[in-house]
Amino acid sequence: MEYPKLFTEIRTITKEQLLKDISAGVLVGIVALPLAIAFGIASGVSPEKGIITAIIAGFIISAFGGSKVQIGGPTGAFIIIVYGILQEYGMDGLLIATIIAGIILILMGIAKLGSVIKFIPYPVIVGFTSGIALIIFTTQIKDLFGLQISQVPTEFHLKWYAYLNALNTINLDSLFISAIALIIIILWPKKFKVPGTLIAILITTLIVRYFHFNVNTIGSIFGELPSNLPAPKLIEFNLSTIRHLFVPASTIAILAAIESLLSAVVADGMIGSKHRSNMELIAQGAANIITPLFGGIPATGAIARTATNIKNGGRTPIAGIVHALTLLLILLFFGKFATLIPMPTLAAVLVVVSYHMSEWRAFKSLLKTPKSDVIILISTFILTIFFDLTIAIQVGMLLAMVLFMRRMAEVTNVGFIKNQLNDYSDTKPDPNAIQNRKIPEGVEVFEINGPFFFGATSKFQDELRLFNTSPKIIILRMRNVPAIDATGLNTIREFHSNMTKKNIRIILSGVHSQPIIAMTQAGLIDLIGEEYIFGNIDDALDKTRELLDIPVQGRPDDFVATVAREKK
Repeated sequence: MEYPKLFTEIRTITKEQLLKDISAGVLVGIVALPLAIAFGIASGVSPEKGIITAIIAGFIISAFGGSKVQIGGPTGAFIIIVYGILQEYGMDGLLIATIIAGIILILMGIAKLGSVIKFIPYPVIVGFTSGIALIIFTTQIKDLFGLQISQVPTEFHLKWYAYLNALNTINLDSLFISAIALIIIILWPKKFKVPGTLIAILITTLIVRYFHFNVNTIGSIFGELPSNLPAPKLIEFNLSTIRHLFVPASTIAILAAIESLLSAVVADGMIGSKHRSNMELIAQGAANIITPLFGGIPATGAIARTATNIKNGGRTPIAGIVHALTLLLILLFFGKFATLIPMPTLAAVLVVVSYHMSEWRAFKSLLKTPKSDVIILISTFILTIFFDLTIAIQVGMLLAMVLFMRRMAEVTNVGFIKNQLNDYSDTKPDPNAIQNRKIPEGVEVFEINGPFFFGATSKFQDELRLFNTSPKIIILRMRNVPAIDATGLNTIREFHSNMTKKNIRIILSGVHSQPIIAMTQAGLIDLIGEEYIFGNIDDALDKTRELLDIPVQGRPDDFVATVAREKK
């Protein structure tokens, strides 16, 4: 059974490490503030929703998660999902979908599906991540340039059409502030250790405040921010609501699982540790169940904040807890100052986030991979941009599975062996002792090489159609078949039935453990007969001679000795 990392780390933490964790937690909390506000606004909710999410979800994920250094909260990946759910189902629908997603995440953790997430193909992950990054960048154009657009369209292509039509409304003050913010965010970390995001917000806020720049601020758009956490409220929903919101909730759950576990894996590589994936999923689930009760939005592990935590000395979940408490203190005592932050600055912050999130280098390198991977990458990317993430993930996974089946079919080959077995024995005896051993008259050897899955059975059937002789016995050689599925079993059943009608005996040779178990469960062993199933081709051929009343020719002594040794 897995336990939260905090429960084990707290026993061995030193005073020196505790101070490092507190210091790292405070710094990460300060860094997280503008990101939480920006993600909240970009998602279509008020800025305090992002702060509330970072506080509550951040605390739960650190206190009960399976990673030593994971920092949780709202992330850029959720912006598009949250915005879409808000548009279609409203705030109540978003809160309910988030709770359902939390329940799904907990069930995934209990079912020990933490390791299964890694089987999501890399092109799918890069495709939707790059797509989300482009959409985030697109949503910030209005505030970045201060464009005068009353209602920005939701569709990607219509957004750009609206931007182009509004180019004559560019606000030079907004453009100046966003440019200053971008320069600071990019250049400041190269000279100083303090995060550039925080400095950009401080400097641009002071410029706008004291030089009276004509730009929108958080206060001018959203009014005053609350200076306390709201009281939790129970959210009621029924089976009909669950059915209605299950698909968007599943998208939230899948994305939360992928992003949190990817972040945990990255963190493991940075500190040489190993996270507990199933416990991490359970903590993520708990965070997404409890946070909506306070009006928060979906949360997951945040790679950038986790990396900041590590780089500043955080090594235990204490740092993540301190990060949440730091945000709480900021909300309680300094929340009113957040209303002064310029919107162009937050747009600049999200533009940088989208750039780092885009994984353009990975995207570029994947374009040089096999065509099947490129198809998955491009399809997921385009569907994310022009449709939604739910469809993108579903189609991306479906394409990946179909192309995987195709690859499996390509590596499996089948065919009849003519006259002589060049690689005669499954037990690999001395080749000099078995030269010129021929297949007896009236016997055909049919060999399958590779997994015998439903994608490969068509090759088997195609080869049989070309088979126009009428032997008395067919040996089905399966020494290179590591696994078989239901379609493969059914193909063998039909093959046996068709051959039996023609009075042709079927013998199996070199069958591995998985196919044997599968055949036993499917009743094929009883159908074919145990006496006609052999572990190697030598015994199978001897059986054919017995059935055909052909005297078994004595094998050379060294051949017999070698086979005996191999069988032992």
